[in-house]
Amino acid sequence: MCRKKINREEIKMILGEKIMELRKRNGWSQEELAGKLNVSRQSVSKWESAMSVPELDKILQLGELFEVSTDYLLKDNMDQDYVPGSPEKSPVRKVTMEEAHAFIKARQEASIWIPSGIAACILSPAPLFLLNGMAEAGRLSISEDMASGIGIVLLLIMVAAAVGNFIIFGMKLGKYEWMEKEEFDLCYGIAGMVEEKQTAQAASFARQIAAGIALCILGASPLLLTTALEAGEMAQTVSLIFLLFLEAAGVFLIVNTGMKKGSYDQLLQLGDYTKEGKEANKLIERVAAVYWCIVTAIYVGWSFRTGSWGRSWVIWAVAGIIFGAIASGIKMSQK
Repeated sequence: MCRKKINREEIKMILGEKIMELRKRNGWSQEELAGKLNVSRQSVSKWESAMSVPELDKILQLGELFEVSTDYLLKDNMDQDYVPGSPEKSPVRKVTMEEAHAFIKARQEASIWIPSGIAACILSPAPLFLLNGMAEAGRLSISEDMASGIGIVLLLIMVAAAVGNFIIFGMKLGKYEWMEKEEFDLCYGIAGMVEEKQTAQAASFARQIAAGIALCILGASPLLLTTALEAGEMAQTVSLIFLLFLEAAGVFLIVNTGMKKGSYDQLLQLGDYTKEGKEANKLIERVAAVYWCIVTAIYVGWSFRTGSWGRSWVIWAVAGIIFGAIASGIKMSQK
């Protein structure tokens, strides 16, 4: 029976699928395979997405590395037994082009609303500070207790709206949660599409992260300035609110950019989404759930007991630094 003649494009697709399948069966990342072949990770990604074909010497090297024949790599025959002695692994899930586009779209939408919720939480004490400050300065015809009560109600409304946001978009992204925890393969053409988007937005991501960090660093400057100039209490209250706005804007930019970039890294299984990174993330999630509840309890308890709402925000800054160190330690321990 005559075999159908296959063209160069079909060979690229067949070879790309074989390389990806054999790499996954060996439990190697694209970086690890690239290191064994002395090529870049981008080269391996292009081979797997059928954007290019390896040189002949690399095809021979791939055959030796995977312990398969070059015929197996180049012909449309997936029935050859795999490497003798290799442990059999359960088949990994395939992500289709439609699923990839839907995932990116969902993350892009969430990258607006989830950071907005975080910013609302950061800004939530602002009405309380402003009303208390104005009541103390005699600029409102209500008592300080009433001003505090109204401020706390507004704080709770903002936090409730933010939590509602988190729940809604958490549920929307919930169906993609498996991608953060399991290994998977990308169907033909997806890796190239994702890398193209990532490259096109790389400069924008860098600018947004830099701006976000700058705003967070500069956030305390108005409060420090009014304190140094020994300005009145109202001026210090306004500078504290300005601090919250700068911090909220900075955090919004950082989280927004992180979610967009993270969607690409997640599909390509890079950075925090490698096999080791996924294991570390599971542990970090469990630690974070307990850690931030404790921090919140300390913040609220300390602030109510001392009445120093204007200073107790430092607890969040210190807690963030400590948690960053904890997360880094967990990731290092998983390597």
